[in-house]
Amino acid sequence: MPMPPPRTVDALTAIEAFLQAQQAGGYAFETVRLRGNLLTEYLEHVLAKEKTASLTAEELVQPEHVDSWLAAADAGDTRRRNTLLGPAAAAAYDSQRARIQTYNAFTGYLGLSLTLAYPASGHGDRLEPEQAWNLLRTLAVKRPTGANAATAIRTAAVAALVAATGRTVPELQKLDVTAVDLERRPFPVLQVGDVAHPLDKHTVEILRRWLDVRAGITRELEGTDPGYLWIPTKPGRARGGVEPPKPGLTRAAVRTLHAAHRTLVLQVFGAPLRPYALLPRG
Repeated sequence: MPMPPPRTVDALTAIEAFLQAQQAGGYAFETVRLRGNLLTEYLEHVLAKEKTASLTAEELVQPEHVDSWLAAADAGDTRRRNTLLGPAAAAAYDSQRARIQTYNAFTGYLGLSLTLAYPASGHGDRLEPEQAWNLLRTLAVKRPTGANAATAIRTAAVAALVAATGRTVPELQKLDVTAVDLERRPFPVLQVGDVAHPLDKHTVEILRRWLDVRAGITRELEGTDPGYLWIPTKPGRARGGVEPPKPGLTRAAVRTLHAAHRTLVLQVFGAPLRPYALLPRG
């Protein structure tokens, strides 16, 4: 028996099928989860506005509904959690772009030509200084339920150094502990190549916490600490029957640091911002 077109089925069923198709298509777990959250938000908004219990997928994606949803989101009316700038803050640029990307992907899956124009790439990839400061402060003190404490403080330390030095994660990933001089006077520094970057008090505090955690991990090693600044916080998976090296024997990979950052920021901020967003402007 032929399957009905996805646009004619119940909207919630179509959303679930869309997310399964995204997973099967190889999209990152964080992307699929974010799109699921945004489509659920969209569906709940339209059901409440229309005062109905259900809609077909095609009814859900009509232009008047998506316009209403984006306007409500822009005003902060769909927000489920506080933000770094308070509950009355306007929606972040990147969150609105993510909504449009999600809507276009969903309508494409439904076989409909109802696409929205993407907003131009503006400041969206960068946080304002106040936002960056608040995010770093939040990362340093808030650990979401189920998050690994060591990974959380490592993520906060990497983010703090990105913001303080203007260096990218691939540049910072190569550093050893010897690059950090927290006793330097008149101010602590991070040495990257020939450049000594001064570190502010808040960054030093976060970095000390990571170094304490790192020392606890490397204490379990048999032999000499290799000295990598960023190390895995837990053992990896066995591959081909071979046990992975203990944390501390290898550097944490760039992809590991990036993934941990996106996951933690998504949990505490509500958007999977890259470390790049913390780089100083100009």
